[in-house]
Amino acid sequence: MIACASGWAEMFGRGDFYSRLVAWLKILLPLAALGILSTLFLLSRNIDPATTIPFTTIDLRERARDERVTAPEFAGATEQGDLILFRSSSARPDPENPSRGLADTLSARITFASGATITFTAEEGIVDQRRDRAELSGDVVVTSSTGYEITTEHLISGMRTIHAETPGAVAGTGPPGDFTAGRMLLTTDENGENARLLFTDGVKLLYDPQDTKE
Repeated sequence: MIACASGWAEMFGRGDFYSRLVAWLKILLPLAALGILSTLFLLSRNIDPATTIPFTTIDLRERARDERVTAPEFAGATEQGDLILFRSSSARPDPENPSRGLADTLSARITFASGATITFTAEEGIVDQRRDRAELSGDVVVTSSTGYEITTEHLISGMRTIHAETPGAVAGTGPPGDFTAGRMLLTTDENGENARLLFTDGVKLLYDPQDTKE
């Protein structure tokens, strides 16, 4: 009976040891975890967030607004079969008017049904398809297959119709010679045919007779 009693006492002693061990581990392990986390937070305080984040809050907001599209194109055709194509190196929405686009290195090419062509190039522009309007600005160059090359600072062009005009002065060269004018207008007749360049508001022409002889 003594041996049997000591055996039961030994079994109960082991059970108490394991239960106490588990109870202590339940307390010690969470405390150890908290200690590790507190050490990580202390270490992180020594790091300057500005050196680890590449963009400031303002930069992130600007980039969120700056939805830039690379190499966009807009193509259309008139009822007479003239083809119109606008291109730019990149474009983004106008923050003041989201329906408009702000384009960089904007260019346009009109291919008439007759085969003649005219091109516009500019450093930048504003494209508004709803209003059928594109505004080119910054070293605008107009070139036609008929031999004209015109420079100006601002040009307003249609995007679905054959119409373009300059609010300000132009200077250029063509078959008659070098010239300047207060305004240039690209338009067609009432039937939408026979496109023509008109120069008005004080046209000055330096006539070169050699061009007519050729």
